[in-house]
Amino acid sequence: MGYVLNGEELEVDDDGFLLEANFSDEIVPVIAEAEGITLTDEHWQIINYMRRKYQEDGHTPNFRNMVAELDEEIEGMDWKKKLYELFPLQPNRQAAKVAGLTKPFGKGGY
Repeated sequence: MGYVLNGEELEVDDDGFLLEANFSDEIVPVIAEAEGITLTDEHWQIINYMRRKYQEDGHTPNFRNMVAELDEEIEGMDWKKKLYELFPLQPNRQAAKVAGLTKPFGKGGY
């Protein structure tokens, strides 16, 4: 069963990722609730980062690249630890899901 947004059910795959990316901010709380995540400003910071990377590159970054890029953008944070606090179930995958993006298919480090 997919997520319901404004009375419309959005299609998802077997892992709960949207089949088509949805950049509406309204979808984020719907998916976050299903994932058991209470959204904070820090979550939104990562969601916006993931959406930007998806739009620029056509895919989301793997975890290692995500940490490296966030370290460059916002210094002084242990991003590896912070990402696991925000998105405890594989941060790059769970952040992409909550952001309303399609399932990442990359392998670690490539």
